[in-house]
Amino acid sequence: MATRIDEIVEGIYRISTWQPQYGITFNQFLIADERPALIHTGMHDLHGPTRKAICEVLDPAKLAYVVLLHWEGDENGGMAQFMKEAPNSKLIGSMLSIQLNAIGFGLAERTRGFRDGETLDLGTRKLRFLETPHVHHWDSMMVVDEKSRSLFPSDLFIQPADQPPLVTENLSMPMLELYRAAGIFAHELPIRQVVDRLEKMNLAWVHPMHGGSFQQNAFSNYARALRENEFAYRGMLLGREIAKVAPM
Repeated sequence: MATRIDEIVEGIYRISTWQPQYGITFNQFLIADERPALIHTGMHDLHGPTRKAICEVLDPAKLAYVVLLHWEGDENGGMAQFMKEAPNSKLIGSMLSIQLNAIGFGLAERTRGFRDGETLDLGTRKLRFLETPHVHHWDSMMVVDEKSRSLFPSDLFIQPADQPPLVTENLSMPMLELYRAAGIFAHELPIRQVVDRLEKMNLAWVHPMHGGSFQQNAFSNYARALRENEFAYRGMLLGREIAKVAPM
């Protein structure tokens, strides 16, 4: 398991760990600003290498925000460890995720939930939150850094294999194959609605949680693939067939 850190856009760092047992990279994103933010924490066991990578840029104790885009082990499994070291940090997520999950797990303090369109000031940057329910969890949210026009879409636009920091190859078909095998999306409709919304936002960068970042000119490849093909759950979970289901 190797972890690397690369600056993708000025002040935005991709911390990537290749995990061959899953066939994908697990990416966290550090935004270095007056109030630094970590988007995703990785799983609990990734805390050590992720923390070491952060140390190359800044002191992890200075993190102001730990941002989860939905409640799942690879999104926020390391939140307690990072927040313990950064005592002034807050856990950030969708309003639903904070109400439903964080408070339910006893994390009523040092949390803040966001609704669609609300923003978080990091200093020279501002993060804008988008509510994206059922992409792929009920509480899912995406976030855009307005300064660099960068989207952090969590599991949308996933790419298999150990991808470099910047991807120029069209990996939209491998993306669909992974979605079909993993079964993470219950239905195509919410995803396509979000893709339509994102396409109107004039994004410069997309930073997926699994795979490499890509620029605006590649967005249409992934959008077209998601619009024109089936990729939702059809009875496969992480490559294992569990049921025969009729097409939706």
